Amino acid sequence: MEQYALDQLKSIAKVSTTCKPLDMTRRERLERWAESLERSPKPFLRTLHETEYQPVADREALRDDNTPISVAFADPILRAAGMENDSYGEAKRFFELSDEQLHGLVCFCHFGEQVSAATLSRRVRKMADYKPGGFFAQLLAFFG
Repeated sequence: MEQYALDQLKSIAKVSTTCKPLDMTRRERLERWAESLERSPKPFLRTLHETEYQPVADREALRDDNTPISVAFADPILRAAGMENDSYGEAKRFFELSDEQLHGLVCFCHFGEQVSAATLSRRVRKMADYKPGGFFAQLLAFFG
């Protein structure tokens, strides 16, 4: 495979340094995360410690290698859809999860030091399939 500098490529091809993010719904992003977890080369992933006790700024910046969030960030489709890094805060923003939801997926207090990628895949799929219940949610869905 030949490698070229960006200036060399510009002389032989139209090169764009800007890229429009891939448009994915929340459900599609969560489904893709579940698929990434299923394909993870590591069957067990690290958890993050005490996410619920961290000050907000520290919690948002939490990250580690070989976590469920780093598996998502390693997926090129999720990066193309706009996932910017593998921090707790970015996963919360990108997957549109509450602190409570993300805490239930990645915190040490639920699984110990490691969690099965397969277990997390099932949990993420449940979140993707979740439809709020109750009278007002049904009204909102009906009247859109």
